Amino acid sequence: MATSPQLFTELEDWITWRQKLERDGRMVGFIPTMGALHSGHASLLERGRKENDVVVLSIYVNPTQFDNKDDLARYPKTLDHDRDVAMRAGVDAILLPTYSQMYPDEYKYKVSENDLSRQLCGAHRPGHFDGVLSVVMKLLNLVKPHRAYFGEKDYQQLQLIKGMVESFFLSTEIVPCPTLREADGLAMSSRNVNLTPNERKHAPRFFAALKESTSAQEASSRLAADGFVVDYIEDIGSRRYGAVKLGNVRLIDNVER
Repeated sequence: MATSPQLFTELEDWITWRQKLERDGRMVGFIPTMGALHSGHASLLERGRKENDVVVLSIYVNPTQFDNKDDLARYPKTLDHDRDVAMRAGVDAILLPTYSQMYPDEYKYKVSENDLSRQLCGAHRPGHFDGVLSVVMKLLNLVKPHRAYFGEKDYQQLQLIKGMVESFFLSTEIVPCPTLREADGLAMSSRNVNLTPNERKHAPRFFAALKESTSAQEASSRLAADGFVVDYIEDIGSRRYGAVKLGNVRLIDNVER
């Protein structure tokens, strides 16, 4: 029978527990999230369970990566559900920090990247990746995992985190995990719950356009004609990246081409 994960809301208690794991030589896998867990998150947790002695989940809705206060306010908060998902996946511990714990300096210090972070989502959401990299650096320093798991849906974010870990000589292995999709092709995302029923039926056309179009321009034109507000569709290397708005919801995705 699955047991409930241990909850940590105080960093001092967490640090004491983590030090014991280190003394015992336990391998730690880590999945950082903002909660509102879905099957995509569960797949990361389950992989972490298979590959490590201890699995740690963090749930923290990080305000420094939101350029839109309304988007932050709308972000779903489902802690009871998230605890159930974590329990079924065999998570050992859940870290639930507060803003004052994560940013005792009031975000005076931050991690920045000056190339990839200014493209794609970074060009449309100023400061977004500073917030992402800063909070991930803090969490990696707190959890000290041997492996950390990130989904490929946020492929730009994944590349930036891998680059940060390499640049700052962090010892964590960043493990990329394939994007999980609904049966109709829509990439699983916590924001999908904010789509209206009609928007949810319409949303899979985003993935279809990315996958089927012969060029980024064709995909962009197709989506605009289909009622999406296109932030960007770009081909970089062997991958096509896209971000669109459908109603009040911003969707991102990427495909190999």
